[in-house]
Amino acid sequence: MTNIVFLDQETIGKVDNMKLLSKLGNLEVFETTQADQVVERCMGKEIVVVNKVQMTEAIMKQLPELKLICVAATGINNVDLNYTGNNGIEVKNVAGYSTDSVAQLTFTMLLYLVNKPYYYDTYVKSGAYSRSASFTHHNQPFWELKGKRMGIIGLGTIGRQVARIAESFGMEVIFYSTTGRNNHISYKRFELDDLLKSSDVVSIHAPLNSQTRNLITYEKMKLMRPCAILLNLGRGGIINEKDLARALNENIIGAAGIDVMEQEPIDAGNPMLKLFDKEKILITPHMAWASKESRELLLEKIARNIEVYLKNR
Repeated sequence: MTNIVFLDQETIGKVDNMKLLSKLGNLEVFETTQADQVVERCMGKEIVVVNKVQMTEAIMKQLPELKLICVAATGINNVDLNYTGNNGIEVKNVAGYSTDSVAQLTFTMLLYLVNKPYYYDTYVKSGAYSRSASFTHHNQPFWELKGKRMGIIGLGTIGRQVARIAESFGMEVIFYSTTGRNNHISYKRFELDDLLKSSDVVSIHAPLNSQTRNLITYEKMKLMRPCAILLNLGRGGIINEKDLARALNENIIGAAGIDVMEQEPIDAGNPMLKLFDKEKILITPHMAWASKESRELLLEKIARNIEVYLKNR
């Protein structure tokens, strides 16, 4: 049977359908793999499944039996594609598995920052409400999404799903194309500065590349409305994190929701962790993609990629 190894299963957590891979060959699974363990663990394996482990030229040169790398993600920047292309090694990624999961967390973040449920929950559980003379309490005002404008940076599959949900709340949707080439029949395309100036919510769903790295700086945030909410569920590095912390501390923008960071796990000294008002930012550990359903679909698509390879080899 074909020898298969999954080097970093911890990145996708425990899923119920791992047996889909074990049915396709002799499967060996490691929770994590350090750089100096990759060669040893991949030796004699025809198929390697990885998420974040680096597959470099130096490593692959030592693996003569390697024929297929399955990346348990959409991005494949952890694989030396020049080497694989020149040496007959196939590389397969997975797309479209996390759309609903990311869109759901986008609005979880937005509604948390707008409606401030943590404040109101704490108010009740602290006993303050039971001591109040009033049936209600509204010391932390919030606003409705209806009638507000959402500017989406990156109108791909996830961005379009976010747009559809925004419309269901009665929001107006506009977008910025990071390539400058994309259009959409239902939504108006704006230049970046105009989008930032006119949006109540800016939601990022773009990949990190030379066109998007450091796209949102302090100077760009100064264009935004003082009440605006900035969300990043695309990739870390698109927003300059030091500039974001400064903008929040100076009340340049209203709040931010961040699921992706330039360094992951986040550095303990990251300025986003040291805001004057910590309630102005919601940070999650790159988990928007990781619903149970999303991770199971990811495994299904990896298994399909392997099946296609085995059928055609």
